[in-house]
Amino acid sequence: MKIHISEKYIAHQEKISGLIKSFENAGEAITPGVRNQIKIFQLAGQQINIKSFKVPNFINQVAYKVFRRSKAERSFIYAEHLIAIQIGTPQPIAYALTNTSLFFKDSYYISEHLPYDLTFRELVKEPEFPNHEKILRAFTRFTFKLHENQIEFLDHSPGNTLIQLKDQAYEFFLVDLNRMNFKEMNFEERMKNFSRLTPKREMVEIMADEYSKLINKNNSDVFEKMWFYTNKFQESHLRKKRIKKKFKL
Repeated sequence: MKIHISEKYIAHQEKISGLIKSFENAGEAITPGVRNQIKIFQLAGQQINIKSFKVPNFINQVAYKVFRRSKAERSFIYAEHLIAIQIGTPQPIAYALTNTSLFFKDSYYISEHLPYDLTFRELVKEPEFPNHEKILRAFTRFTFKLHENQIEFLDHSPGNTLIQLKDQAYEFFLVDLNRMNFKEMNFEERMKNFSRLTPKREMVEIMADEYSKLINKNNSDVFEKMWFYTNKFQESHLRKKRIKKKFKL
């Protein structure tokens, strides 16, 4: 097993290695029954998360072995980059990979466990959530900050931003980091990056209004594009669900 550890945690290398090896039989599962599993462990008096990625299919076992960085390694590298430019994400601790002579197998990403009050998903489900619009506008400013820092977060979806409420201030932290592009984003790409967040027109209207002020564009132009990509994503999402349902039958 190859383990790469942050300098901050290098003194705990042996303990971290032991926690990874005990992953199947220890820890507190917080994502049971899903493709990738996350468990909470204790390390040096604090809680940490270990994320175990599903072993990829045959083709990707070869690709990750030879050509591509694993999801765990990308998560670690991207987290370090985000923290360096003051974008919120749980502190990265380590990543670990298991390979055979020919194939890529298990991989793990380890980070500090971050307590939070809600995710974007709660804003979608609960329109009466206290300070709903203020949080939504703050989230939009956070997304604008990502774009201005040349970060295209490809999994910008309802469960992948943790939100901490501190009096009337809000702090945002990205999770599930392995799919990102780092580039200058044009207007179309920025608007498309909102498409996975919510199907609710009233929420898109608020985000478009806030973003238009930040980007100095006409509000209606921003809303038109943001709503276009939202509908396009929703149509694609529903079509995939219908296809899956047919195959199950």
